Amino acid sequence: MSPPIVVFDLDGTLVDTAPDLVASLNHAVTQAGIEPVTYADLTHLVGHGARAMIERTFALRGKALSEEELAWQMKEFVDFYHGSMPGDSLPYPGLVAALDRLQDAGLKLAVCTNKPEMLATRLLEGLGLLGRFAAVAGGDTFTVRKPHAEHLLSTVANAGGIAERSVMVGDSLNDILVARNALVPSIAVPFGYSDVPIESLAPDRIIQHFDELTPHLVETLLTRKHK
Repeated sequence: MSPPIVVFDLDGTLVDTAPDLVASLNHAVTQAGIEPVTYADLTHLVGHGARAMIERTFALRGKALSEEELAWQMKEFVDFYHGSMPGDSLPYPGLVAALDRLQDAGLKLAVCTNKPEMLATRLLEGLGLLGRFAAVAGGDTFTVRKPHAEHLLSTVANAGGIAERSVMVGDSLNDILVARNALVPSIAVPFGYSDVPIESLAPDRIIQHFDELTPHLVETLLTRKHK
């Protein structure tokens, strides 16, 4: 039987990246003469990509944003973010021990994120986590991205697995939807960047801490899903 594959979202699930995303945003917008923002100003936009944060910041400050300015701001954001990785970003508590548990039990791991693949790979490498994952798929790896089912299904295939033996772990709507669209069980964490209570998204299971992520839980969800 094919070993189970546990597929993780990145921002807000594996790693708390908010401090560095906000720092990169402020590096960009202050060059346009805009007052810096705090995480509180952008609650629940962190994790939705640089474009959303830049647009929201300009709107907050009452300044128009042309497509040309947006392109320039995006470049400034990405260059700063890439150059400062991993910065203050850290894996969530209990994550490394959970990955150890899963791998020791013979499970495979993968990452499926809407973050550009280059940035995802650089971040995981900087945190010493990259080698743990059989596949890392970003928002630009394929022609589709979450919540499209093929983003998750192609990630699983790249990791050498099959959908019937896979689960998705995430923190927001796109993660729960991509799992649902791919007919894959979902595990949600409540400490990420969702703009609604995670319970309202009806994942198959919610874990409060990575201590709860065990091979037994994965097998239980897979058995229940395919009965």
